[in-house]
Amino acid sequence: MAETPWLTIIGLGEDGPEGLSGASRDALRQAQVVMGPARHLALLGEVPARRIDWPVPFADGLPILHGLRGQRVVVLASGDPFCHGAGRVIAREFAAGEWRSLPGISTFSLAANRLGWPLDSVECLALHAAPLTRLRPHLAEGQRIIVLLRDGAAVAELARFLHELGFGDSRLWVLEALGGSRERITEALAQALPPTEFSHPVAVAIAVAGKGLALPRSSGIGDGFFDSDGQITKRPIRALALSALAPRAGELLWDIGGGSGSVGIEWCLTHPACQAISIEPRADRAARIRTNADRLGADRLQVIDGAAPGALDGLPLPQAVFIGGGLSDALLTDLSARLPAGTRLVAHAVTLESEALLTEWSARIGGDLMRIALSRITPLGRKRGWTAAYPVTQWRVVL
Repeated sequence: MAETPWLTIIGLGEDGPEGLSGASRDALRQAQVVMGPARHLALLGEVPARRIDWPVPFADGLPILHGLRGQRVVVLASGDPFCHGAGRVIAREFAAGEWRSLPGISTFSLAANRLGWPLDSVECLALHAAPLTRLRPHLAEGQRIIVLLRDGAAVAELARFLHELGFGDSRLWVLEALGGSRERITEALAQALPPTEFSHPVAVAIAVAGKGLALPRSSGIGDGFFDSDGQITKRPIRALALSALAPRAGELLWDIGGGSGSVGIEWCLTHPACQAISIEPRADRAARIRTNADRLGADRLQVIDGAAPGALDGLPLPQAVFIGGGLSDALLTDLSARLPAGTRLVAHAVTLESEALLTEWSARIGGDLMRIALSRITPLGRKRGWTAAYPVTQWRVVL
């Protein structure tokens, strides 16, 4: 039989030790040290082990935990430690044989059971350490969402956020201290939240309703979602760019010449694990990209103020690169030397000079060239006619 690891992570509910399994109770009885947030230690009641408050920020507690090797240690976490909890960080820090996890019931499961919501059809978001804007891509009529919030004051912020986006008719269930003696559930519309003081720990269940604009789930969302000074990859061209870039879960994009950030933002919106770095030499546009990304829930987009290729030094290598501005022979030469084989590169050109450059490079290293010519109906006297936009040449190559 395998030896019990020195470190045990226990998922503690709001009912304290009463809801713990037999294995969790045994671990607490045998522990020499119990470490956790002050709130969890208070729920624990009397135990013989020495207590250590886990410091803030969370990372500061890891060196303390390392120093406790050789003793029987219990770390207290909320509910299920691997459901947006401390388990992931601890498992990354320590070898598999050093720790074990004894989970409790997650807040998401408790909330779903209180409301009768099937958890497999509910979006579950941990916003206790993330911006409320991360909700934005999920807001659509009829959707059900459960969010964890940092504290009671964040409930009013959430209600205001929904109301300002046109989703004030959303029904909220404010869920305080689920599973404990202080449990309380308050139901209200987002636009009519009562001036109640809510206490931590708190979650909110949302039945989304209202006339707010939902973000489309396809590539090429409307240009109106982005603030722009005119430097933007327009919707149909952007859709073709995203299709060529072919984002996959967990991948990183370099968006060179970010403009309004539309390509990098849409890349992030394709999957919660996708990330992007936008490189933009103009400070005003870089600031605009940050604003657009924050408003649309793409906080996984990082903005670098500077010009490529110099600004690329030290950045993590991407799986895909989009060149929407700043195209030059020097940039392509740098990228072909810097990037590993298998990197997907997509570049757009509008001028004859930049088109000639892409034609030359496609002849040199291959890839596909495509010319995109779009026309729109515009007034022509008392009638209407087609007005052609500047054609765009797209080059796609796998290095």
